[in-house]
Amino acid sequence: MSTQKDNSAQYLISTVTKRSGVKSDLVRAWERRYQAVSPTRTAGGHRVYTDLDIARLKLLNEATSSGHSIGQIANLSLDDLKKLLQHESSAPVSTYKSINPPAAVTSERRFLAEDYIEKCYAAVLAFDAHALESHFENAIVELGPQLFIENLLTPLLTQIGERWRDGELRPVHEHMASSIIRSLTYILRNNTPCAANAPRMIVTTPIGQLHELGALLAAIIAEFKSWKVTYLGANLPSEEIAAAVKYTQAKAVTLSISFNADDLVVPRELRKLRKLVGNDIALIVGGRSAGHYQAVLDEVGVLKIENYDHFRLLLDQLAAQHYAELPM
Repeated sequence: MSTQKDNSAQYLISTVTKRSGVKSDLVRAWERRYQAVSPTRTAGGHRVYTDLDIARLKLLNEATSSGHSIGQIANLSLDDLKKLLQHESSAPVSTYKSINPPAAVTSERRFLAEDYIEKCYAAVLAFDAHALESHFENAIVELGPQLFIENLLTPLLTQIGERWRDGELRPVHEHMASSIIRSLTYILRNNTPCAANAPRMIVTTPIGQLHELGALLAAIIAEFKSWKVTYLGANLPSEEIAAAVKYTQAKAVTLSISFNADDLVVPRELRKLRKLVGNDIALIVGGRSAGHYQAVLDEVGVLKIENYDHFRLLLDQLAAQHYAELPM
């Protein structure tokens, strides 16, 4: 590759990031995976970009923010990118996305998620919090919050847990990753206001269950399904959960159970919670250790989450029931 482009201004990636609005890691990812831009290098090995590169990145950033797949548009010309965005701004919402079939987007973004899992795990293993946060932020941009949660974050956390049990990682690695995920909650959460009469939900973990990430992700998913969610963190006794239900007039409580201690605490708390809130409040339970308590879940009439799609189905069913019961 040559080290100079004729009659072109040269910019380092820090300037490109500021002018294009695309973060440096994402610029490199688009360059490496899709050849979206082709920078040259200085004698010292630094990438340098042109005004044309910056213009392309700005248009690509705008198009991907509107839902287009980077893999399908990365090699479009500037004119084609402009036409695409012009068509998008003038076309009805129901028709313009026909160039970007959902199945193709999902397949490609899942591939991207796998790539990000490798990079994120390497950052966890190196105990590099800055790199992990940067990878997370870029992945949220490329994948969107829901695919980020389901196809990157969940398998990554499973991998971290497995490697921790195998001795490759220490508990401090998991704590570092969890802390960064919590700090990014404001990006992941749905900022669209709920309807005034939207169903309400309490999300937490029972007393003794200290791992809150499963509950946090459940809260985010419920918000995307237009529920009004009150998230209470972890480790709450049933009396406090029931009080929150009363204060918010919640229609459902979602609990995450990620740890099996082979004790009687979880069964006791579930029985007590059912008695306190009554049978009209839906109790929903998920988490990697929820199945260990299947007997008591059946006893108290708990809805057990099988997977994300099942959780969304439960939310839709409960919301439909809620709206049907509202006065006309």
